[in-house]
Amino acid sequence: MKMIARPLLAAAILATSASARSIVDNLSFGTGERISPNGRGLPGWSVSAQGHSPQILSDRIVLTPPTPANTRGALWADHTLTSTDWNVDFSFRASGEYQGSGNLQLWLVQDKNAVGQNDLYGVEKFDGLAIVIDQYNNRGGSIRGFLNDGGQNFKSHSSLESLAFGHCDYSYRNLGRPSKLSITHDTAGLTVKIDDKNCFSTSRVALPSGYNFGITASTSETPDSFEIYSFAVSTAPNTHTGAPVQAKRADSKPSPPTLQKLSDLPSAPDFLPDTLPETLTSQKEQFADLHNRIQGVTHQIADMYALLATLGHRLDERHQELAASVIQHGSSRDQIGRIDHRVEEVERTVQRILRDVESKDYRMQLSEMREAVESVRGGVSEHLPEKLGQIVRSSSPRHWSLIGVVVGVQIALAAAYVVYKRRRAGAPKKYL
Repeated sequence: MKMIARPLLAAAILATSASARSIVDNLSFGTGERISPNGRGLPGWSVSAQGHSPQILSDRIVLTPPTPANTRGALWADHTLTSTDWNVDFSFRASGEYQGSGNLQLWLVQDKNAVGQNDLYGVEKFDGLAIVIDQYNNRGGSIRGFLNDGGQNFKSHSSLESLAFGHCDYSYRNLGRPSKLSITHDTAGLTVKIDDKNCFSTSRVALPSGYNFGITASTSETPDSFEIYSFAVSTAPNTHTGAPVQAKRADSKPSPPTLQKLSDLPSAPDFLPDTLPETLTSQKEQFADLHNRIQGVTHQIADMYALLATLGHRLDERHQELAASVIQHGSSRDQIGRIDHRVEEVERTVQRILRDVESKDYRMQLSEMREAVESVRGGVSEHLPEKLGQIVRSSSPRHWSLIGVVVGVQIALAAAYVVYKRRRAGAPKKYL
């Protein structure tokens, strides 16, 4: 068995080394010690901006600064992509205020002048691919993919989000570290990963060669600073670069399904590499390949059984915890039962009072109350004037008393006048 496994392992290593990708220098930057040799330009790329001057530092490019607002920045490769089997590793960072906003686009288009410094919401017609990173629909961050064959005007489209063929949520702002976006295009389709995790993929996209890579960013009133650290394009050797064909749109007629490799699946287990039937010429090689594959499937089934057993054990533990929790909180359930009983008693009492009120006739009590009110009102109107007259008569002063007072006052005044006259007559006379 070991003698058979070693040739297979060697063949797998050779296949892996043969499919190794090589960096395309004239389409890449940030792969060496310095991102720019002189800090004034980017070899193989054209840098432009609106509202500011892009900063080319030793390790990154500040495509849009934190201030001022409403700025744009663009990077476009001077050379076209000459392969249909390629991979892009794109490293960037976004930072800004708490409610900052902006967007970052990665383009692969036929005519870079049709895009220029525009973002996805400002570009009109283009032919190619756009990967957009923004805060679409206030979701905290998202990555979406768009295709256009030159027939759609994105700027005037009423429902632009409906044109996305793939998306995933990703909070890219203020992470304190660069984010790594990886895009792979080959015969299996297009795959987008972020921080080595699958974002979205499709087998219904085929992009031609001869297109230009580009990066654009734009900000609004509350800007975000977009910093580009590296852009590495790698291609597989001896890839076919035939005549360009139009990019397939996601809403076009679907192509026949292609076989998805096990390595493209998330959390893929160890597997044997695919081999062509023509390479297995002898019965011994065919039997060894079949034996190894059946053995691999058996191992995977055993792993599935082990995983199911672990899940069953965890479910049993969870069930026991829930049962213990229900028993422990039995007193609370009794209290809830007593509260329900009291509520029912209150409802019964209210219903009984309501029935008593509706069944009894209160007309007799109302007539007696009316008679009592009438008697009180009649007594008041009958005896009130007489009582008031008595009070006035008893409280008013008597006439003889008033006359006596007046006479007494006059007598006192007359006596005082007589006394005054006598004293004046007896007073000594003064002569001049």
